[in-house]
Amino acid sequence: MKNINNFEIKAKCSNLDKIRDILKSQNAEFKGKDNQIDTYFKIPKGRLKLRQGTIENNLIHYERDNQEGPKQSNITLYKISKGNSLKDILIKSLDILVVVDKQREIYFIKNVKFHIDQVKNLGSFIEIEAIDKDGTIDKKDLLKQCKYYINLLKIKDQDLVSGSYSDLLLKK
Repeated sequence: MKNINNFEIKAKCSNLDKIRDILKSQNAEFKGKDNQIDTYFKIPKGRLKLRQGTIENNLIHYERDNQEGPKQSNITLYKISKGNSLKDILIKSLDILVVVDKQREIYFIKNVKFHIDQVKNLGSFIEIEAIDKDGTIDKKDLLKQCKYYINLLKIKDQDLVSGSYSDLLLKK
């Protein structure tokens, strides 16, 4: 189990090829395409989701404010094995809030993770996560990294999304 701090943004994105070109020009490391199913559960505090994918499989609890622009998240991440029966246990003990189905491209530049997402019933998005996995990066530096890539990728304020994909789906 890992506790992680990060600053992140999510934005609507209609120019995915332009984003890919900029990431390639920055020598971003492409980790692959992941078909992810995130099952969100009803809990009293924060968000709890079970991510099942071809690359990433985790149980994730996180807390963050819903606001546009860079926002800090406090994350607890537990890696699970693919095909884990954890989902059955969670479904028996917690109510499902919503399920998010997405195709995700994953890129890294050092400690900064980029997601190019095609979310079923929502559309196309870009996410930027400046991540501190071990407590060695100052929060101000994480925020600075996040803002740098917002500018580099030419993300407009009006495209920023304040909540999670789960929030967007629940509003539909």
